[in-house]
Amino acid sequence: MGYIDTQLFINGKWQPPAEGKTLPVMNPATGREIGRVAHAGRPDLEVAVEAAQKGFEVWREMLPAARSKIMRKAAVLVRERAGEIAPLLTQEQGKPLAEAMAETLAAADIIEWFAEEGFRIYGRIVPSRVSVTIRQMVMRDPVGPVAAFTPWNFPINQVVRKVAAALAAGCSILVKAAEETPAAPAALIKAFADADLPPGVLGLVYGTPAEISSYLIPHPVIRKVTFTGSIAVGKQLAALAGQHMKRVTMELGGHAPVIVCEDADIALAAKASGAAKFRNAGQVCISPTRFLVHRSIVGDFAAALTEHAKALKVGNGLSEGTQMGPLANPRRLDAMTSFTEDAVRKGAKLLAGGQRIGDTGNFWQPTILTEVPKEAKVFNDEPFGPVAAIQPFDRIEDAIHESNRLPFGLAGYAFTKSLKYSDLLARKLEVGMLWMNMPAMPSAEMPFGGVKESGYGSEGGPEALEAFLNSRAVVIQNA
Repeated sequence: MGYIDTQLFINGKWQPPAEGKTLPVMNPATGREIGRVAHAGRPDLEVAVEAAQKGFEVWREMLPAARSKIMRKAAVLVRERAGEIAPLLTQEQGKPLAEAMAETLAAADIIEWFAEEGFRIYGRIVPSRVSVTIRQMVMRDPVGPVAAFTPWNFPINQVVRKVAAALAAGCSILVKAAEETPAAPAALIKAFADADLPPGVLGLVYGTPAEISSYLIPHPVIRKVTFTGSIAVGKQLAALAGQHMKRVTMELGGHAPVIVCEDADIALAAKASGAAKFRNAGQVCISPTRFLVHRSIVGDFAAALTEHAKALKVGNGLSEGTQMGPLANPRRLDAMTSFTEDAVRKGAKLLAGGQRIGDTGNFWQPTILTEVPKEAKVFNDEPFGPVAAIQPFDRIEDAIHESNRLPFGLAGYAFTKSLKYSDLLARKLEVGMLWMNMPAMPSAEMPFGGVKESGYGSEGGPEALEAFLNSRAVVIQNA
């Protein structure tokens, strides 16, 4: 299907920006402009915030059953329209159509789960220490209008996690989605609009990120900030929110270790971690990156992972059979070149890839590096691309120490048949999410978030609702 220009969604209406400014949207597979996205200015943001406050006043008073009904209707619409939404996502972001379809359908599942979880926002009665005539209650109320900032790598997934949790809790939410990938989140928001969501409960804007964040975060109407993106930007936004005592959820960068023990199933480890590594061309915050493999099997594992990488079909995400699409923008190509050249210069061996593919689009070869020294850039900075770096270890304690060495703490992976190792890894790895003997499988009902500098708060499970709620103590002495 053809690509479409994207407008702002404010107070229940799709509209052009007040000042008429738009930005180009590029297809990373062709390097060509495919559409335009509206650029919100101060007048648009003022109206959007006012609408969010009015929407909150309506939404918070609706019963959970009524809110759930609207959310479930939106989920149905997303599922029905997945065949139209997924190609938009592929054209603007680059990921293979099958991955875009999976992301779209997963959004419907997330909406449905939170629609039901909204029924389980309970308060409680606490017995008094003084008298049976004193009623002590803990009440839980929505915190208020939310400002959400989302990235380009999962333009539907990262929006829907924030929107569904906020709406389930009774909050209104204003989303600043990525300018590089505007049409897919707009299609998601349209499903909510078409499901008869009251005006102002959900808004969508695009523009200059720094200008929008500096306006929304300090604004007295906004009571909660949720952000997914880099650690550097996350720290800046969290600091700004802290100056105004705003509630914050931060889902930031990672540098996921993969520990492959001497007793691991090598074929499983290579297949599972290979699939996770090259998903979305490695542009995934939980992408496995630092491969720590026991010295006794490092050669066999490296060979199996290299075979997997070389067999991948790289191309336009809309082309049949494509398994890995382009990187999002030319800057990522420069970054991959830098990471690869630095590692080789410091002693690593290049087993596969390491170069750009062609001169049209942002395609990069799936890359495998082995014998990578700890000093290499790729073992210290998140590459956010299709580069896997392998390093041997002798003792599992050494692998755990290396995994925990960096300030990152988002996701981790391990492969072992040992219950002893499994227990040790579960207790000692400093990550918010750990998958063993399998690729990452996030779900709506499980927590999603990191520790250390990878952020705080959750975007999955019942824990995701906590940051959208105030807990209040109310004590009544009966006459």
